[in-house]
Amino acid sequence: EGVFVPGESLGGIELGMSEADVRERWGSKHGLCRNCTHPTWYYNLKPFEPQGAGVEFRRRRVARVFTVWRPLGWRTGDALELGVQLDELREAVPGLQVRPCEGYTAYVTEEGGAQSVYYVFRGRLWGFGLMSRLLSPCL
Repeated sequence: EGVFVPGESLGGIELGMSEADVRERWGSKHGLCRNCTHPTWYYNLKPFEPQGAGVEFRRRRVARVFTVWRPLGWRTGDALELGVQLDELREAVPGLQVRPCEGYTAYVTEEGGAQSVYYVFRGRLWGFGLMSRLLSPCL
């Protein structure tokens, strides 16, 4: 389970953290993305199951952190859980900006230098993301 604090952290991971900081928080058991442009680590909740989270690094610092395949139990600090309907998301998070992605939609808010992203697939909240404002919210 993890908590998404918009504009601040996802599962305790903050933008700008070092690789060592991430290892300390989430451990060293992670997979490496072979086809990613930038080093990306994947943490799966169960071996060989897609649910979990990913961390992308640029210059050895966290540039993007996101959930993968709607991991159970992830929520915002005010209890907005993955799996809720889009209408509930819109009601809970005012001012969302829509960013179409291939196969899903990213709903974005911006706080300081960060984007908080709510990924919606088939009308349900499917994932969370936190990344630099300079990056595309699409994964």
